[in-house]
Amino acid sequence: MSNVVLTASGLYTPPEAISNDELVASFNAYVDIYNEQHADDIAAGRVAPLSHSSSEFITKASGIESRYVVDKAGILDPEVMHPRIRTRSNDEPSLQCEMALAAIGPCLEAAGRRAEDIDVVLVACSNLPRPYPALAVEVQEFLGGGRYGFDLNVACASAAFGIQTAADMIRSGSARRVLMVNPEICSAHLNFRDRDSHFIFGDVCTAALLEHADDVPAGQGFEVLGTRLATQFSNNIRNNFGFLNRSEIEPRSDADRLFVQNGRRVFKEVGPMVAEMIVNHVGEHELAASDLKRLWLHQANINMNTLIAKRVLGRAPENGEMPSVLAEYGNTSSASPVIVFHKFSDDLQAGDVGVLCGFGAGYSAGSVVLRRR
Repeated sequence: MSNVVLTASGLYTPPEAISNDELVASFNAYVDIYNEQHADDIAAGRVAPLSHSSSEFITKASGIESRYVVDKAGILDPEVMHPRIRTRSNDEPSLQCEMALAAIGPCLEAAGRRAEDIDVVLVACSNLPRPYPALAVEVQEFLGGGRYGFDLNVACASAAFGIQTAADMIRSGSARRVLMVNPEICSAHLNFRDRDSHFIFGDVCTAALLEHADDVPAGQGFEVLGTRLATQFSNNIRNNFGFLNRSEIEPRSDADRLFVQNGRRVFKEVGPMVAEMIVNHVGEHELAASDLKRLWLHQANINMNTLIAKRVLGRAPENGEMPSVLAEYGNTSSASPVIVFHKFSDDLQAGDVGVLCGFGAGYSAGSVVLRRR
């Protein structure tokens, strides 16, 4: 795939952030309200009391210290505990479309391209605003570029799947330039009343431009040496929200229509799966662990990422080899490895090799081997 180049990336970060301390204060206030409202049932043993969370617990379990969100006030209100987003008319751009455009701008500027230079707009993310029209077609309209667009959803691995899709299109000749965008409003599908997961996600948008190598000046961007994708069905990460909810005879609870995870099983099963995939993929390109200068991993959990890096490198990662944005951004689903790439790739020298990897619900996983031009 060396005739495909990832020429530039872009990042949009929402202006509001929530620290662990703020999130814990809100959650614990909710717990106190709940326990007081159910005091009689709790005393009688009919209802289990809820337990407080703590910033120390969150940091130790995940490495997360803060996260950016599209609406802070709604999330921190113990009576609401979800983002409050203005309802928009059909003639207005959606919030995710606006986020996409904000990430696309600096991406195109860095690549020296304009909207009219784009052939395809590909939106790859975990959560879409509606079944149709496709978000990518909306982005195409307000961007003013692209012959066509379509959406792709493979949960947290969507960006890796999007890169392979773009690379395949360029290699086949159906496109010369593909703009891949990852607008993630993860706070809208997160259950902020669940102690085990209320701290995980944040909101963000990333963009990446992939082009045919013949159109890119020498020394610019990263060659896409190869991509590899893998899926394996599992219910250990699931979201049951969908268009059939209103037709189901037994209505689902609010919690069942939000993010649900068996974290211990995910850690045990996904980490080794991803490490093995990267090792085998790198080996196919006759590269050794010592050839890897950078691992741009999905920001799911700092402990899982450390495990993956150790298995891939055969040792603990040194400073700079496995950069992380978990402390600042939290888990931002498909966008997270692109954030890490965007922030920690400029220092690599010509010939340096790194792996961008996304993984998550499905299970789904994808690795992209990149070499600095």
